[in-house]
This record gives sequence, structure tokens and C-alpha cells, in this order.
Amino acid sequence: MKRVALIGASGHGISHRRNLARLARAGRIEIAAFADPRPPEPQPDAPIDATTRIFTDHAEMLREVRPDVVVICTPPHTHLEIATDALESGADVLLEKPPLISTAEHRALSGVVTRTGRALQIGFQALGSAALAELRRAIADGRLGEITAIAAVASWRRPDGYYKRTPWAGRRTVNGRPTLDGAIANPQAHALMQALALAPDPDPVMVELERYRTRPIEVDDTASLRVTFAGGPPVVMAVTLCGEDFIAGEVIVHGTRGRAVLEYPTDRLLLPGDDMPRHVPGRRDLLENLLDDPEHLIVPLSRTAPFTAVLEVVAAAPVPYAIDAALVDPVGTPPDRMNVIRGVNAALRAAADRPGLLSEVGVEWARPPLTAGLQTGGHPVR
Repeated sequence: MKRVALIGASGHGISHRRNLARLARAGRIEIAAFADPRPPEPQPDAPIDATTRIFTDHAEMLREVRPDVVVICTPPHTHLEIATDALESGADVLLEKPPLISTAEHRALSGVVTRTGRALQIGFQALGSAALAELRRAIADGRLGEITAIAAVASWRRPDGYYKRTPWAGRRTVNGRPTLDGAIANPQAHALMQALALAPDPDPVMVELERYRTRPIEVDDTASLRVTFAGGPPVVMAVTLCGEDFIAGEVIVHGTRGRAVLEYPTDRLLLPGDDMPRHVPGRRDLLENLLDDPEHLIVPLSRTAPFTAVLEVVAAAPVPYAIDAALVDPVGTPPDRMNVIRGVNAALRAAADRPGLLSEVGVEWARPPLTAGLQTGGHPVR
């Protein structure tokens, strides 16, 4: 039985604690230790067993416990250091998304994986979906005809308190190190990764980026982007955290014979000829995949290279454009107050349907995109 440790046991780490508790109850793993600067609080469905050791320093935990597998759920700007330490300690690793924030970090961590011979899985859990696999088969079988574009759209809301949850919330840098907490990089990163995973060409050559904000933050709460590839259709993304109506998250594949829509958080899929979306059951847990078959990972680090290339462009972009407050309706009272951009859902839908950028579908507050070329292999042009 493998001994599993969790680094980052608070906040989103609680969801990993629940999964570890499930696997421990099934006799699949032993929970060896938690490491977190803050004392992790017990949760009803994620209790802390008396035998689980608690550390405030991850390096000390790795030295003393020597776990077989480490789950890392810490801020993105800490991922390279902590994942390197875990791999070099001899552990296999499940690393939360977004994995890294530059292609230099991606190359560095790839070198650690090669040198240590350990397995590294990235936590884009929606890539383990049977619905995504069925959509890929439908594309390969020609059911959609020639693919002309892939779009991702999502409309969520986030309250004032969301931007006070951690020292890096809403920030570009922390202690001089780059970090990202915008709609693209964090809550709706799955939308971008799902769309990139469906692109037939893994080699992006250009990113066009529009980022907007309704708050005094340093990152985007609304954005659109287009990724162009050396060959194959573009990927477009249009998302917000200031939505009117909730769109859980959809990936839309446009083809000459019709289009397909995958609602990736729920695994609901609509293919050409279907009357309505249907739930496609089956999602492989990424930690179980890492435990059972570390040589055949669902999301190895290499699969996320295009995502990291796009994210590096986001990280280097200026502070997002501030949308006129007259176009934004506050809903509720602090700390639960949320901003809603009037007409944003129609704009997002128009961008996904075109598909194109917000500045290309008649949005009055949109601005021309920042354009960044990428070298072969997805590295930004310097």
C-alpha cells in the first residue's frame, strides 16, 4: 500500500483531503502526512486521523516521512520548487493546475522528471473524462467534418471575499515572484486546457489576448484570447467571473458538418444529430491513475506545454484594462458583493459562436488585443 502525503492541506487542498480519505477508506492508500504553513482544520468528510503527521515545512516532511506519492496543492509560483523537492525525494507527484507559469519552468521541471525517473501528473482532472474521449473519437471519425475552430466559454461570479482569500489572490507577483490568479489562469484554466487538448496541432505560434477587470486587482476577471497554431484550427476562449447567468464551462468544436458542445464540469456532451446534451458517465481519477499506472499518465507534464506557453503570455501582459464602473452592477453587500457586467453573457456567446475575440463582436468596452508570437515549440519570442 502506497503512502501518500499532501502539501497544501487548506483551501482547495481540502478537496484533495476528501479524495485521500476516500482512497484510504477503500484500502488503496495510507495517508502519511500533511504539510501546510497553516494548521489544517478537520472537515466532516475529510477528518485528520491521529496517525497522520502534520508539518509546517514541506522539505522537513519529505525528509522525515519519505512518502511514495505526493499531492501538491500550493500557489502556482511555488510549484517548481516544491515539485522538484518531491520528485528528488523519490516520490511520484500529482501537481495541481496551473502547473507552471513559464516555459523556462516547464523545461526545468521536465528535466527533473527525466533525471529522477519519477512520474508527474498534472491536476487537470477534466482530461480524465469519458465525455472528452467520446468527443475526440467523434472528431477522428469525421462526424463533425473538417474542424474549423475550437472555442471555450464560461460565465461565473466571484465575491469580494474571493480576492482576500490568500496573499496572492488577484495579484501579478508575490515577494517579487510572478503569480497569476485571473480568470484564465486559475478558476477557468480547465476551459483553456480542454480546448487545447482537442487541438490537432500541439504547436501554438501566436496568442492574441484581451484582459479586463472590474475591480482594483492586478489580473483579469474577464478575458478573451485566440491561440493560432502552425497547422490546424485556432482555439478561442471567452470567460468572465462577472457573469449575468451561469455558464458552467463549455468547449465548442466547430466543424463543416456541425458542431459539438462539451460541458466539461458535468461531462454533458452534444454531438451533431443529438436532440439534446447527454451525460457521459465515467471520469478517471488522476491520483488513482498515478497510483495504478504511472507509466501511462492521463496528464503528463508534456501534455500541458501549450497551456504553459499561453500562460506565459498572460503573465507578461500589462495590467488588464479597467471596465467603466457605469457598465457594472454590484450585487449584494461585502464581503459577498459580486460585480456583474451588463450584457457580458451575450458577448461571450457571440465570441464563442463566431468564434473570435470580444473586440471583434461589437463589445463597446473591448480594446484591441495584445499579440505575442511564439517560437517553434510554443516558447514566446524574445
